[in-house]
Amino acid sequence: MFGAAGAAVVTGVAGYAVHSAVDTQPTQAADTNGPVDFHGQHQAGIVTPVQDRLHFAAFDVTTTSRDDLISLLKEWTAAAALLTAGKDIGQYGAVNGPGEAPPEDTGEAVGLPPARLTLTIGFGPGLFDQRFGLAAKRPKALVDLPHFIADNLDPQRSGGDIAVQACSDDPQVAVHAIRNLARIGFGRVAVRYSQLGFGRTSSTSRAQSTPRNLFGFKDGTNNLKLEEADKLEQQLWVQSEDGPDWMVGGSYLVSRRIRMHIETWDRTSLGEQEAVIGRGKGTGAPLGKANEFDAIDFGSKNADGEPKVPTDSHVRLAHPQFNNGAELLRRGYNFVDGSDGLGRLDAGLFFLAYQRDPRKQFIPIQKQLSRNDKMNEYIEHVGSAIFACPPGVTPGSYWGEKLFA
Repeated sequence: MFGAAGAAVVTGVAGYAVHSAVDTQPTQAADTNGPVDFHGQHQAGIVTPVQDRLHFAAFDVTTTSRDDLISLLKEWTAAAALLTAGKDIGQYGAVNGPGEAPPEDTGEAVGLPPARLTLTIGFGPGLFDQRFGLAAKRPKALVDLPHFIADNLDPQRSGGDIAVQACSDDPQVAVHAIRNLARIGFGRVAVRYSQLGFGRTSSTSRAQSTPRNLFGFKDGTNNLKLEEADKLEQQLWVQSEDGPDWMVGGSYLVSRRIRMHIETWDRTSLGEQEAVIGRGKGTGAPLGKANEFDAIDFGSKNADGEPKVPTDSHVRLAHPQFNNGAELLRRGYNFVDGSDGLGRLDAGLFFLAYQRDPRKQFIPIQKQLSRNDKMNEYIEHVGSAIFACPPGVTPGSYWGEKLFA
């Protein structure tokens, strides 16, 4: 690693300035007030331009009744349609019901706009056990994730029967949504874990500027974009030939809670940081290039013959060129959950990645990263889950209806 950092330094002052200059590209902000359509061919919250805030919750199903589970999904779908439209849930909402009964809506979003709220659901492997007669319908692509080198997973922050991802440009709107779904589900589901996120770490539209993660680097420069319809069909959406039928038009979600060793990173030289990532910290440009979106030249070498983009840099190891063309649609978020009791921030990246088949995409990519990525010195994977996210719903249908047909 130190050798790679040294190689970066010998490129000279001019090269260093190119990589470290601050990019002054203006942020292209989206409308942060209006609603996002809940109904559609695909679930909202996947290719939707990434909102700034996240509340993610994984639930364990506590009922053993198939009818109870179906009833819950119907209630959740109806509530989600109202929540994403910026409306109270229930017949009376937060303040208009009888004084003798609890309000149907918890009320903390009263007066707030929809703030582009999206709610996206996924079903984990545990839902396909013997409880609900779904074992034969478990998709082959919904595999149990293998143990990757250096994983240090907390079982209480991993797995889950059902996941709901709430994204919004207002944190209170996102929290309100998860809170009310959890309350509706009382007695049928229980929250296994949840995660708040801020500061999106990717862009899913060309209209969005590239954000930064807590390491201070631009994240998601080459992410899949909603404007790339053909590529989305190849890399993101489940096709009819993939099966099963109830997943066609859906996608698979892998979530990973990645703890960043912030204090160690902050004492690392700029040259080494850039060698770890493979990009300049200021511009986001690949090492050896001037601009963020310049094509990466993996064959380019420094004066000493070493590759300008180190062979064990994160950018190189995650690149489609070295992963049989596999790509992911990422929509992760930064998190800071206080400190760990030893004076260190419990902070990092809540990684969310959607794909057509994790067996061909996330798993082989992560295997390569876990073996060789020099970033592993600064991060630790502490939570993990996988979910099958069905296609979108039409008015009158409910989340996962085809699964129970």
